[in-house]
Amino acid sequence: MVVSAGSDGVVLTGRLSREGQGWVVDHEVLGAVLLPGTGFVELVVRAGDEVGCGVVEELMLGAPLVVPERGGVQVQVVVGDEGVGGRRSVRVFSRVDEDAGWVLHAEATVMPGSVVPAADLTQWPPSGATELDVDGVYGFLDGAGYHYGPAFRGLRAAWRRGDEVFAEV
Repeated sequence: MVVSAGSDGVVLTGRLSREGQGWVVDHEVLGAVLLPGTGFVELVVRAGDEVGCGVVEELMLGAPLVVPERGGVQVQVVVGDEGVGGRRSVRVFSRVDEDAGWVLHAEATVMPGSVVPAADLTQWPPSGATELDVDGVYGFLDGAGYHYGPAFRGLRAAWRRGDEVFAEV
């Protein structure tokens, strides 16, 4: 991590590869290994933590981040200057090699504070929720082109209550 010159923003850098992060090969969509959405959440949370903004207010995913078969991909997470209410913008970029241009994959807003649960989870499963059948969900997803290997096969149970879905993962 480095502090941006002339501002209070920061840039976090790293490298992502199939060899260095072996779990990533367990997330394949239509034949391509992609950084999962949760990977972007982790990058944004880590960057926000560096500047005292532990809450992800908004996260928008754009272009998928394809992890190449050989070599790796450079990653930059750019945190902007402090704005209204301590909020900061975060952008996640990658490029395959030094000669390639940077691709914007995600944009987020982070803010100081702590997360307040949106639902009361003191009773489990939640009151009034109906259990869903999760048997065969990974087979169904595989048939639709979404291959989840062992690192991403964590769904154990799920329930629905109106528009809400609760899961044990």
